[in-house]
Amino acid sequence: MRLSYPTNVKIIRVPCTGKVDVLYLLKTFQSGADGVFVAACMEGDCHYLTGNLRARKRVEYAKKILDTVGIGGERLEMYNMSAADGPRFVKVANEMTERIKTLGPNPVKRVQVTNMQEKPREEMCP
Repeated sequence: MRLSYPTNVKIIRVPCTGKVDVLYLLKTFQSGADGVFVAACMEGDCHYLTGNLRARKRVEYAKKILDTVGIGGERLEMYNMSAADGPRFVKVANEMTERIKTLGPNPVKRVQVTNMQEKPREEMCP
C-alpha cells in the first residue's frame, strides 16, 4: 500500500525531534513557509529518552513567539505518532495543508513580495 500526502509538504528528517530548535522553526517562517508541523515519536517512547518532550516545549514557545510577532501560532503544530503509522502521517499532513489554505499565505511572505515590488530594479541587483 503506497500512501501519498500533499506535494507541498517538505520533509526534513532529524535524528530526534529533540534536535528541533526554536530558532530553526522561526527561520522557517522567516524564509516564507506558510506552515510547519513537527512529527515526533509517541510520548514516553523516545529513543533518546526525552527528546520529544523537549521538542513539545520548544514548539509551544515558538507558537507564542509567532503569535506575538503577528504570524500566528496556529501555523505551527506538533503531533506525536509512531514511525509505523503512515496513515496518521498522511491524515495530519492533509489536515495541516487545509488549515494553512484557510489561513492564507505567511504574512512575512506578503511583506517580502511587497518590498520587492516597491524597490527600483537597480537596487535589487548588486
